[in-house]
Amino acid sequence: MTEQADAARAVTAVWRRESTRLVAALVRMTRDVSLAEDLAQDALVAALEQWPTDGVPANPGGWLMSVAKRRAIDQFRRNATLRDKTALLGHELEEATVPDLDAAVDHIEDDVLRLLFLTCHPVLSPDSRSALTLRLVGGLTTAEIARAFLAQESAVGQRISRAKRTLATSGASFELPTGPERTRRLDDVMGVVYLIFNEGYTATAGDDWLRPDLCHEGIRLARMLAALEPSEPDTHGLQALLELQGSRQHARTGPDGVPVLLDDQDRSRWDQLLVRRGMAALERSGQVSRSSGRPIGAFTVQAHIAACHARAPAPGETDWRRIAAWYDALAGAAPGPVVEVNRAVAHGRAFGPDAGLAVLDALPAGALSGSHLLPSVRGDLLARAGRSTEAAAAFTEAAALTGNAREQDLLLRRAHESS
Repeated sequence: MTEQADAARAVTAVWRRESTRLVAALVRMTRDVSLAEDLAQDALVAALEQWPTDGVPANPGGWLMSVAKRRAIDQFRRNATLRDKTALLGHELEEATVPDLDAAVDHIEDDVLRLLFLTCHPVLSPDSRSALTLRLVGGLTTAEIARAFLAQESAVGQRISRAKRTLATSGASFELPTGPERTRRLDDVMGVVYLIFNEGYTATAGDDWLRPDLCHEGIRLARMLAALEPSEPDTHGLQALLELQGSRQHARTGPDGVPVLLDDQDRSRWDQLLVRRGMAALERSGQVSRSSGRPIGAFTVQAHIAACHARAPAPGETDWRRIAAWYDALAGAAPGPVVEVNRAVAHGRAFGPDAGLAVLDALPAGALSGSHLLPSVRGDLLARAGRSTEAAAAFTEAAALTGNAREQDLLLRRAHESS
């Protein structure tokens, strides 16, 4: 029983690590997003059936790829109505070398980039791009994506299905775009990479505050984009932002998994390698901007904010006035209610809680309805202003709106402390 349990855990771990690269390689081979995902799922089922009995293979990623490829060939052969159309494709599948997902790094990373740009194709609506990318590249379930978008699971499932059909019928190229076409898609691609990282940095639901695998995937994709488009300042800015934020992962939870807020974190646990990489990427963003004359973008501005925290050896030494100024710049470059809520935090710390509350009060009615972000920030500002009863009510409201168990416990604890 123990061996079977170990094998089942191994399947889960391998799937979380390899599913994106597996689907990406299958999309390249089959030129069909839905089929590629189905074949990957078939391989997962086969692993769940065989590994508990036969043991975990030496190259589990390659094993999954081999099974998926055989299933693809079998499916093409069985489908008589498409035999003529798929004869060449079936031959190409048979001739294709099965990629070693543990070793063929460069080839596989190209597949992931290709999939990332495909799921951000302009024939798809912005919401569909985000949902499909989070599903195929981020590896999120439909339920997790629905929580991230504050939408119904059934609606998100239909959105993803429609996106796949649109790609299949639109004649979209499955090759990595080049030139102006790549540039046009780059902002959407960067935005989705940021969403993937954020889902890992603060999970929208579940029992865990963090999902490190998604944080690592987001950082990896950001590095790839910076290498692919080194002349774009904001690709380096995105990398800098994710490296700097990712550096705090180990300090964001205690030994029992309880969330630790920024001011309470042990900064000696921040990953200094990621900090250095983030600072170097931020410097590259500035160099590219100066040499090309292109302005820095929203991700670079956010990276400057993260750098202010990284430079402060202790919370009390944080330059909040500088952070507030960067948030003012961000509000001009990428206005929106989420930016305003974060700007309220910065102004509250730089100029006093009443200044932060004034920023929140200027938000339009109904902004971020259904999200815990607004009441949780309001609760913090009210607590700092000494308005304990109102703070407790705001924290309680926020706790009722979050789907993450750890975050809910934290907010309820803050409500109790404020009452």
